[in-house]
Amino acid sequence: MPDELSKMFAALADPTRRDMVARLAAADATVGQLAEPYDVSLQAVSKHLKVLEDAGLVSRTREAQTRPVHLEAEVLTLMTKWIERYRRQAEERFRRLDALLEEMNDGPEATRPEPTTTDRKGKAS
Repeated sequence: MPDELSKMFAALADPTRRDMVARLAAADATVGQLAEPYDVSLQAVSKHLKVLEDAGLVSRTREAQTRPVHLEAEVLTLMTKWIERYRRQAEERFRRLDALLEEMNDGPEATRPEPTTTDRKGKAS
C-alpha cells in the first residue's frame, strides 16, 4: 500500500495533473477536452494522463470513437482515509496540548508566583 500511495501522491504533486483530476471529478473528458485550457501539446497531456493512470487515479475507456478519461474516485477515497488517520492523530495531540495549556493558565492561585516589585534602587520587595 505505501508504494501505491507514493505513486498517487507523486502523481498529484504536479499542478497540471491536480487540475486535471479536479476537472475529471466533475465529468469524464477526452484527451482533447482535457488539453483545451493548457498551452501544451496533446502529447504532453497524454504523458500527464499516463502518470495519473499508472498511479491508478484515472482510467481510459472506449466509447464509440472516443476514449474518455475517467477519475477513479475509489482511489481518492483510499488517499483520504490515509490522510484522515493522521489528521485525527494530530487533532488529538492538539486537544491534549490545549487542555494542558488551559490547566496551566487556570491553575490554582497558590501555584502562581507572587509578583515582585522593585524600588528606585532596583531592590526587590
